[in-house]
Amino acid sequence: MTGFAMRSAWVLAMMVSASVASTATVAQTAPAKGDPVRGKSRSYTCLGCHGVDGYKNAYPNYSVPKLEGQNPEYIVAALQGYKSGDRSHITMHSQAQDLSDQDIVDIAAYFAGKPLVSEHKPVGTPPQAAALCVTCHGQDGVTIAPMYPSLAGQHEDYIVRSLQEYKKGGRKNPIMTGFAQNLKDDDIEAIAKYFSQQKPALKTEDRPASWLAMDEKK
Repeated sequence: MTGFAMRSAWVLAMMVSASVASTATVAQTAPAKGDPVRGKSRSYTCLGCHGVDGYKNAYPNYSVPKLEGQNPEYIVAALQGYKSGDRSHITMHSQAQDLSDQDIVDIAAYFAGKPLVSEHKPVGTPPQAAALCVTCHGQDGVTIAPMYPSLAGQHEDYIVRSLQEYKKGGRKNPIMTGFAQNLKDDDIEAIAKYFSQQKPALKTEDRPASWLAMDEKK
């Protein structure tokens, strides 16, 4: 068995173990039910970035993620990560700091909308580097469990940035860190390109029209 195969087998075993543990935890403590109506009212600042199609983070420059169709459980985990500092992003940290646990659950319910449902028709063949990714994120990028993110149709440059952050420590997750550290830049590019092309795809949440935006269209 090659070194790459041995590392891949070890990571896979760790992922399966973590999946079992996560599932048990979720079963013991069911998440609070989110109110998307209240979540919309609490999302006015979030929509300044996540409600604009093609909007990019200023520095470093990469697309902000599409959230419509994502699993609310994952959005909750991501916001909690930004709030605690497990995810390094100054703007997201400052935004999440002011949110209560119920705010987070409600905002997640609003942005997720109707989570993606797999059609089991992957576009193309996963690259070798993505062989472990599909274990949790699905062959077509639609996740197999709600605690993992769907990647189908996500911005390619955002997936690249996320994997780089796991590799360099900007995001603290023992499973993803262990996986990403074995990836070369070409592997990361191939993974991102593959998942960004999958369908059904995540979307950018529609930003409510304002009187100013309406005036600009006249």
